Amino acid sequence: MNNKSELKGPTASRRGLILGTATAFALSAFSQIGFPSAAHADDVNTTGLAVTEDTVKVGILHSVTGTMAISETGSVQAEKLAIEQINAMGGVLGRQIEYTQEDGASDWPTFAEKAKKLLVNDKVAAVFGCWTSASRKAVLPVFEQYNGMLYYPTFYEGLEQSPNVIYTGQEATQQIIAGIDWVAKEKGAKSFYLLGSDYIWPRTSNKIARKHIEKLGLKVVGEEYYPLGHTQFNSVINKIKLKKPDVIYAIVVGGSNVAFYKQLKAAGIDMTKEKPVLLTISVTEDEIRGIGGENITGAYAAMKYFQSLDNPNNEAFVKAFKERWGDDIVIGDVTQAAYLGPWLWKAAVEKAGSFDIDKVRLASPGIELTTAPEGYVRVHENHHLWSKTRVGLAKPDGQYELVYETADLMEPDPFPEGYQ
Repeated sequence: MNNKSELKGPTASRRGLILGTATAFALSAFSQIGFPSAAHADDVNTTGLAVTEDTVKVGILHSVTGTMAISETGSVQAEKLAIEQINAMGGVLGRQIEYTQEDGASDWPTFAEKAKKLLVNDKVAAVFGCWTSASRKAVLPVFEQYNGMLYYPTFYEGLEQSPNVIYTGQEATQQIIAGIDWVAKEKGAKSFYLLGSDYIWPRTSNKIARKHIEKLGLKVVGEEYYPLGHTQFNSVINKIKLKKPDVIYAIVVGGSNVAFYKQLKAAGIDMTKEKPVLLTISVTEDEIRGIGGENITGAYAAMKYFQSLDNPNNEAFVKAFKERWGDDIVIGDVTQAAYLGPWLWKAAVEKAGSFDIDKVRLASPGIELTTAPEGYVRVHENHHLWSKTRVGLAKPDGQYELVYETADLMEPDPFPEGYQ
């Protein structure tokens, strides 16, 4: 069976979801040989997962309360949209997807507790979830102990490869290194001030960033971290003004972004001027919705996806997303990566002909989404995705304008030599 996926045309409305004017993902193999018939549950589920003759249960695990809700709500919406679209076109192996949603509540032990519930009590066939690396690290031992499969959507620091995780966001070499190369070349940057929230992703990412900056013969003039939920940034902003770096390299996460960018603007740092350049790898359109476009205009972001990407696949995705969740909704990098999760899982299940975790794992490398909203992606042997890296310029309307993209897909390398 072919293991490519692509977008197909309009499908029927289901549970109030308007799909008649939107396109939805479909396995290309289906257009050639038709939908796979629904095999008997015992044949496609030999390990006691929540699979019946008609349904299969999955989990959604994100923070919908606490400081991370500003970032993770979009992922929940994207995963539900994908599930609804998949169900509208026939489901997975002839079964409708049901989901159990749990709230990680921006608390890492809670994530671990809820992950165990989903795997042990609910016996879900897959989990789509987490945002921060801290939450992922908290649940990873649970997934490995109980042999679950997590589809993790966030750009992250790399230095990890688990047989129980498919990483649909970018790792460090795809996002951090490419972004620094761009700002050094295009903006003539010589000095950097590193800033982040105080947990594993920003700290490890800035460690990689520092090594690459120094490898290029450039200089780091400051480095600061603040707890998640922190709202007082005037002290570090004063330090930045004294140091006068060419680049403020910001990995502030969650609700803290609102305070940081408003205070940055209030302190007179104008990001529309040539220097300093603000380059972030953590602020998507979802966060800008809370920050306010007027408070971040002129900043740059290095990511693989922006809502403004001009291609037919993204146009259809954005239209479907807004029809489902409201015209005023925005879509950021992680939201789009979260949307890929259910489709990649569906493709792997159909390729394997089974919901069994071990069979899905073996089937996953080589899975392709030929027309994902961001463009073509493919699952690498290391469970990360081949993808392009892009740089966007923040506009007053809260959207990013694409100013750069890599010519080719970047191979994921979660353990880059010299950066560990």
